[in-house]
Amino acid sequence: MTRSPTPPRRTVLAGGAALLALGAAACKPKETTGPGEKTAAPLLTDATDAYVYGYPLVTMDTTRRVMTNVAAAETSRAPAGQFANMRTYPDASFRDVTAPNADTLYSSAWLDVGREPVILQIPDEHGRYFLMPMLDGWTNVFQSPGKRTTGTGPQSYLISGPAWSGAVPAGVTQYKSPTDMVWILGRTYSSGTPQDYAEVHKIQDQLKLVPLSAWGQPYAPPAGVVDTSVDMKTPPRTQVESLSGQAFFQRMAELLKTNPPAAADAPMVARLAKIGIVPGQAFDAARLDAATADQAKAAALKRISEHLPKAGKEVNGWTFASPTGQYGTDYLQRAFIAQAGLGANLPQDAIYPTAKVDANNQAFDASINNYVIRFPKDGLPPVNGFWSITMYDPQYFFVANPLNRFTISARDKLKQNPDGTTDVYVQARSPGPDKASNWLPAPSGPFILMARTYWPKQAMIDGGYALPGVAVSGSANA
Repeated sequence: MTRSPTPPRRTVLAGGAALLALGAAACKPKETTGPGEKTAAPLLTDATDAYVYGYPLVTMDTTRRVMTNVAAAETSRAPAGQFANMRTYPDASFRDVTAPNADTLYSSAWLDVGREPVILQIPDEHGRYFLMPMLDGWTNVFQSPGKRTTGTGPQSYLISGPAWSGAVPAGVTQYKSPTDMVWILGRTYSSGTPQDYAEVHKIQDQLKLVPLSAWGQPYAPPAGVVDTSVDMKTPPRTQVESLSGQAFFQRMAELLKTNPPAAADAPMVARLAKIGIVPGQAFDAARLDAATADQAKAAALKRISEHLPKAGKEVNGWTFASPTGQYGTDYLQRAFIAQAGLGANLPQDAIYPTAKVDANNQAFDASINNYVIRFPKDGLPPVNGFWSITMYDPQYFFVANPLNRFTISARDKLKQNPDGTTDVYVQARSPGPDKASNWLPAPSGPFILMARTYWPKQAMIDGGYALPGVAVSGSANA
C-alpha cells in the first residue's frame, strides 16, 4: 500500500472490487420480497421487487455518466472508449465509492458496444498479477481475462454487443457482452513503492482500446463531450438513491432498451409490465402513481441495506457473501453487492470476507477495545495471488492515520511470534515500535474490516480454510 501518496482528486472507481466476500457455490434463486411484505398491496410488492431488480442497472449507468463526463482521459475518469488509469492507491480523502482498494492500481474503461465492437489490447505483463474483468450493465462478470485465466503475455479481445455478428480479425478473441454497456475494471498488482508504481504505469500506458472500424489503422480517440447537467460531485450511489421512485423507473425503462433482461428474467419482466415497464418502451407512469413508487423505493432500499446477514455464510465473525460476479436470478444479492461497492469479481478471482463484529459477536469499537487477529503457524490466507486486510470506517471509506496505512498484508514484512503464529494488531493507538509492522490502524470508534484474497486456493473457496476471528486483546484506554 502507499505510504505517502499524492492525494488524488475525487474519483468514482469502485471499491468493489472491493466488495463483500463470497463463498464458492452460487446461492439458489431468492425471492426479493421480504418476509413481512407478502400481504402488501400487489402493485407495491411488484414495484418494490422491480426497484431491487433494476438497482444495479441504474447504479451502473449513473457511475458511467460520472466517470466518462470529461473531455480527456484523467487518472480517475476518461471519455467512453478510453482508459482511466489510477497512478497511486486512493488515500483517506477518497469518498465517491465505497470499499476502495489499496492493493492494485485500477485501469477502468466504459464501452458502448452497441455502436460497434471494440478491441482491447493487453501488453505483456511479464508475470505480474493482473485481472481485467468485464461487467455487463447488470454487474455480471461475463469474461475475466487475467493471470489466472489467460496468462500474462500479450493478448487481444474483440468485445461485441449482443446483436453483433461479423468477421473477427486474426489473432483476436471475441467476447460477446449480454448488454451494450460494458465496464472494464482492470486491476494490476503493485507493492506501492515508487519504483513499482513506475513499472505498473508502463503497463497501463500500453493498454489500448480501438473501435473495430479503426483496427489496423492509426487511431487517436476523440475528445469527450462534457455534459454540464451531470452531477460530478455527489457520489453515484447517493444520486441513484435520491431519485424519486418514478424518476428511477423512468431511467430504468430507458436503460432496458440497450441492456435487455436475461432469458431467466422472464417472470420478472412480466411483473415489470404491471407497473408500466416494458423493455424497449418508455415508462408508463400512469400505471404507477408517485406515492406508491416512492413507497416502493423506500421499502426496496431498506431491504437492500439490511441484507448483509443473509448475504452469505458467516465464519468466525467474517461474512462471505455469495454469489458475487454472477448472480442469476438472485436479484437482492445483486443489488446488495452493487450498493456496497460495484465491481465484485468471480470467486475464482477474488474473495472478500467482511467483518463488523469480534469473535464474541460484539460490534467493533476501537474507542473501547484493542483487537488482534492471530494467524496460526503456516496459516496465512491460502492464495495464488495475494491477500490483504483493509480497514474502513462504518461507511466503507479509508481511515486517516499516522502511517497512512489502509491495509495490512504480507508486503508489510509481518513479524512472527516465537511459536510461528502471526498477530495483526487492530487498534487506534500504536502498539509500539516493535509491533508497528503488524499494526492496522483503526479509527477511535466503530470500524469494518475487509479481507481480500486474490486468486484464492481451493481451500479458501470451498471453506476448508477459515479466517481467524478478531479477538479483543485489551482496553483501548489502558
